[in-house]
Amino acid sequence: MPHSTAGVAGRRPRRSPRRIGTWPAVAVTVAVLVAANLTLHRWTGLWGLVTAVVVSGLLLGVLRWAGGTLADAGLAPGTWARGARWALALIGLVGVVYLAGALLPATRGLFEDRRYAAMDGGEVLLRAFVLVPVGTVLVEEIAFRGVLYGLVGRVRGAIGATAVSSGLFGLWHVLPSLHLATAKPAVNTVVGDSGLGAVLAVLGAVLFTAAAGVLFCELRRRSGSLLAPMGLHWAVNAFGYLVGYLLR
Repeated sequence: MPHSTAGVAGRRPRRSPRRIGTWPAVAVTVAVLVAANLTLHRWTGLWGLVTAVVVSGLLLGVLRWAGGTLADAGLAPGTWARGARWALALIGLVGVVYLAGALLPATRGLFEDRRYAAMDGGEVLLRAFVLVPVGTVLVEEIAFRGVLYGLVGRVRGAIGATAVSSGLFGLWHVLPSLHLATAKPAVNTVVGDSGLGAVLAVLGAVLFTAAAGVLFCELRRRSGSLLAPMGLHWAVNAFGYLVGYLLR
């Protein structure tokens, strides 16, 4: 006896999810980052970590919404081993440079930071091994060298992706550098205590971090993995905390 096809014929064909264009996806990513930057500037500790993880997931969702993949974000499983090797080599290199800088009297003052005066060893370890890798490195690398680099790279290539990613990475550091001139004696010596000095310190931080972003993007391109810039980013920040604390 023939089966009835009325039910099948009456069903609507499943529609594939509608994708967002590349530049609208970039705009959504920037909007999420603006909100995240303001939130992370106010929230620290556990809430800051939760925010960083949520924002990272949202940004990867935006990339997928635009038709991107883990490979576009530099997170394809096939690249993990190579990226890990790059990361370990870069961490070792930073460790050697920081050790030399801490031992040489001419460069030791660069590590001085008044913010370490009120910290104990436990807080420094928490910052170096929890807050930095999750609250800083994870969200910033996924945002700038992962999602933004992957989105823009599809339509403007590596140069365009590096320019957009690094410029926005520099601007991301405006809020964290507002008190840089008073916190770092080495910076204060150069720019002074005036309002203009504070502005110059922020501008310098933006330019410096934008230049660092170019280096991180190049590591992402050469290694093919987000793990390489993640490793360097963590080492620079975490070793900075550890060496600065030890040299108080």
